[in-house]
Amino acid sequence: MMRTPGRLGLVLGVLVCAVGLSACGEKKVTSYEPGKYSGAPIAAPWDSPQFGGKKAEWEAALQARTQGQNEYSHQPAR
Repeated sequence: MMRTPGRLGLVLGVLVCAVGLSACGEKKVTSYEPGKYSGAPIAAPWDSPQFGGKKAEWEAALQARTQGQNEYSHQPAR
């Protein structure tokens, strides 16, 4: 015996269709202009509070960190 959908079924069907179609109306968040970067502003790595814009100090810290990762500098001299 088939039962026809009642009022509740009809309301749920309309609600599901409304929710499903609401995703089609999403607006574009970003706009693209050819030749222009629209992302986050890019700052130089030495413009941090730690280095205060001193590029030479940042390069020295980078070099010291790199030497700390150099396996050849950890080997005893022959």
